[in-house]
Amino acid sequence: MQLRDADEAEAARLERELQLEWSKSGSAAMDFLLKRGRDALEVSDTHAAIEHFTALTDHAPEFAEGWQGLARAYYAEDLYGPAADALEHVLALNPAHFGALRGLGAIFEQTERPALAHQVYERVLELRPHDPEVTEAMQRLAAQIDGTAL
Repeated sequence: MQLRDADEAEAARLERELQLEWSKSGSAAMDFLLKRGRDALEVSDTHAAIEHFTALTDHAPEFAEGWQGLARAYYAEDLYGPAADALEHVLALNPAHFGALRGLGAIFEQTERPALAHQVYERVLELRPHDPEVTEAMQRLAAQIDGTAL
């Protein structure tokens, strides 16, 4: 069953499976760096997270989740350019990575590019239609794009 065709409950289960699969690098050492980076993000230690994810992307540049983590850490530091660059790596490796697309949409929103954000969020909903935050963002952005927002 495809994520986009699943009901909300099945979609949640499929997303967890996808994320678990995406988190497997094939190397215990790289998995450890991923865990360390994620743990650092959980406690808002973005400096340590950036260090762990940078080491991970240096040693495993074909592992999309390393780039995804690096993007999240940069975004947390309001470093939108480096975050967008990292997300480009994720999407080059995994074009269906809805988390990376959501992040790119958020960057476009933060940098006041509502039309681009709206386009990216449309792609997210094609992959993952049960996302109320993205649906809400698209409604908010549609008002800005149409010129009805102040």
